[in-house]
Amino acid sequence: MNLYKELSYGWVMGLALLLSGCVGIPDGITPVTGFQVERYLGKWYEVARLDHSFERGLEQVTAEYSPRDDGDIRVINRGYNTAKQQWEEAEGRAKFVGAQDVGQLKVSFFGPFYGGYNIVELDPNYQYVLIVGNDREYLWILSRTPQLDAAVQQRLVDKAKSLGFATDKLIFVKQ
Repeated sequence: MNLYKELSYGWVMGLALLLSGCVGIPDGITPVTGFQVERYLGKWYEVARLDHSFERGLEQVTAEYSPRDDGDIRVINRGYNTAKQQWEEAEGRAKFVGAQDVGQLKVSFFGPFYGGYNIVELDPNYQYVLIVGNDREYLWILSRTPQLDAAVQQRLVDKAKSLGFATDKLIFVKQ
């Protein structure tokens, strides 16, 4: 094998390894079990998040989940961009990483590129949820209502902190 082919092969393998790592779960964190996707579907309000470019400046953020004909989950994220004074919406797709009763999914808004969507705490009545990404840079707290009970919210923040997340950097979303 010549040097060019070896470098190309190495680049492709490295890219594949990098992309496959984007759907993992941070060390020491376990997704919920007993997950029931049909109870999870519907509208959720974003209560808090760690900052990232694709939601920067958005308020009144919601996520809506619905079944797709192919068995995957349709994801519609919507938020109001205060700087542009307009609504922004992104449609994506979520798939289970393994068993469908485990809250470990991957989600894509950009073609074949997926990120981790790991449910690490879920209310038994599916009223609030703590979600983490593939590393400790991504975290969301969602609720079925625009505001979450203050004690529940604090408990979720405390859990996130105990899992190693920088909760002092959380953005609490205006609804």
